[in-house]
Amino acid sequence: MNDLAELKTFVVAHAVSQGLPAGHYDPLLARIRHDEDGVPGSWAFEWSALADDLAAEGRSLEASVHYTMARFPFVDGPARARALERATGEFARWSTAHPALRRLDVELPAGRVRCWTTGLDAGSTGEAGGAAGPRPLLVMTGGIVSTKEQWAPVLLGLAELGFAGLVTELPGVGENTLPYRADSWTLFPALLDAIGRPAGTADVYLLALSFSGQLALRAALHDDRIAGVVGAGAPVREFFTDPAWQRRVPRVTTDTLAHLTRTSAEDVYPAVRDWALREDELAALRIPVAHVTSLRDEIIPPGDARLLRRLVPRIRLLAHDDVHGAPSHFAQTRLWTLLSVLRMHGGNAPTRLALTRQFARLRYADPAVRSAA
Repeated sequence: MNDLAELKTFVVAHAVSQGLPAGHYDPLLARIRHDEDGVPGSWAFEWSALADDLAAEGRSLEASVHYTMARFPFVDGPARARALERATGEFARWSTAHPALRRLDVELPAGRVRCWTTGLDAGSTGEAGGAAGPRPLLVMTGGIVSTKEQWAPVLLGLAELGFAGLVTELPGVGENTLPYRADSWTLFPALLDAIGRPAGTADVYLLALSFSGQLALRAALHDDRIAGVVGAGAPVREFFTDPAWQRRVPRVTTDTLAHLTRTSAEDVYPAVRDWALREDELAALRIPVAHVTSLRDEIIPPGDARLLRRLVPRIRLLAHDDVHGAPSHFAQTRLWTLLSVLRMHGGNAPTRLALTRQFARLRYADPAVRSAA
């Protein structure tokens, strides 16, 4: 059973990212009194009840969002298992109205990875209007508590930017049945192999949020198809190695990490200690890296962002005076991460200029935003 106060605190960033206003989720959270599996007044029951109503009204995307909140932070019983099944089912139903979205299942020796994609079979357009090879690819992944359905709608806007896209999950999260372990960074090369991305073509950009950012940075050391990494709130080194910090990490994070790594809360941090990126590995990154950090992050220690700033040669950092996930700065983060991908790739000059101006307006309207961009 999860700590209810922590659930209510940490779900806010996810609710905001899904477009749910406080006036909508606050009354719902007030109805939640405990976390017993499937019982009225419980986390999964109350979120799922509202999701059931939305599904009955044919509002499949909204239903999927609410089922996703019901399974937060991970499946630990029948009620959350049902919520995950309904979340993926309602999203699939919504996707039928958007033929550009396509499902992709990748079978690997250690398990199955399910993805949503767009534009994988479309060529880019040259100046003369002819096909000029496959589009650059944006691969997006969330952290240890977020599913692909939370981010997949972003795919619908990529075609006008000239990108193909793929959204999936961290190993062990949602429908990704791979184990979460030290070699989980191989997820990215395996996906690129599965879709036939040729070696030696550096046109893949990883938008890897939270814990998947650590996997993305390590993958970039091994796969020359990766041309840039954009992350937010990623553990790098001290999260994995500092016992004093680990004792401060919220229980929901520790329990989720233990669940995914198939260990106990007592054993999880010794089990992941060797996952830390070494200083020489960070210094060896030659691709551009952009990273968003929260100055009051309760999960990721501030030293990890300092390591990125000090060691990664081509780093851009954006800092928010906020908690993990920066829920009060979601608009700025979303804009800046997209702008970072476009900067890395080049081209799209009018779009980059428009986004730069838009970000500047948001930045200077909010004195809490600090940027090294």
